[in-house]
Amino acid sequence: MRKTRRYTPFTDILAVLTLAFCAGLLPTAAQAAETRTLRLLFIGNSFSHRGGMPRAVKELAEAGNPGLRVEHIVYGGSGARLERHWQRGTQNLVSMAGMTAAERQAAVQSLRDTLAKDPDDARAKTALGRHRRFSALGGAPGKWHFVALQSYGDDHGDAARYAEYAEKFAKVIKAQGGRPLLYETTPGTMNAKPLTAPPEADAVLAKAKVIAALADRLDAAVAPMSLAALRCQTVRPDLTLRWVNDSHPNQTMGYLTACTFYAAMFERSPEGLAVDTATDIKAFGEGKDADGGPLLRTFSPKDRTDLQRIAWEGYNQFQQLRKGEGQKR
Repeated sequence: MRKTRRYTPFTDILAVLTLAFCAGLLPTAAQAAETRTLRLLFIGNSFSHRGGMPRAVKELAEAGNPGLRVEHIVYGGSGARLERHWQRGTQNLVSMAGMTAAERQAAVQSLRDTLAKDPDDARAKTALGRHRRFSALGGAPGKWHFVALQSYGDDHGDAARYAEYAEKFAKVIKAQGGRPLLYETTPGTMNAKPLTAPPEADAVLAKAKVIAALADRLDAAVAPMSLAALRCQTVRPDLTLRWVNDSHPNQTMGYLTACTFYAAMFERSPEGLAVDTATDIKAFGEGKDADGGPLLRTFSPKDRTDLQRIAWEGYNQFQQLRKGEGQKR
């Protein structure tokens, strides 16, 4: 039986990274340009850290924008939805980045007072623990420029629950000067084996339209992975996007997602960047990935070039879809 490395939501908080950012590309450019730093927060679950995606985002952004920095944190529990994050106070990790030490201490004291009145208040207990941890993490200067919002199983169909809590988070994100970034996952369509026929596109397009309408309403950036994955499966059916022995994104999907994040944040193509690796963070057995291969995957020049181009094409397809959905209203 394989041994897996055990981790908790707070071991999912990765080391702070640096990301380059070009002034003038996005609404948060002026703030980022002032400090030469862009701060990125991922709120989600295992899809926000598996497949080596966050580190690949770092490397691509640094390669494409020399001399600028991004600090990032990934915060997510297994299977967590935005609704659960909200109920457990994750939104405070957004707002605390802009709080003074005194304001953070006041928030902690307020929860202590709540628990003094009702020691059995489970949500207050959870929130107090997170506030304390957030206070330690929140010592980093500056506010979040982008906050990626990723959920589980509720961002398809009418996406009502995802939309409800994405809107709640978006208000907090904008209040502290940042921009929400909807990270749309596609767990049901990732292929574990090479495809012999093109995948069905109707369900993917229907989901993308829902996300496009939501993004337009929230003025959010989007990493539209359902369309990017569909594009990849259509033009490179030989590539697999998940492991055979694990339902999470593999390194190929992690890299494709990172390229799509690059497109969403900088509004330009990742094509031509020299970054050619993705490293998963969850080790099975003797430091292997879920299918027994190395955690670090190096892509061939063709695969790297194709994945970068596919991400940009998928992103542009979504932008056209988004424009069309906006014109309907």
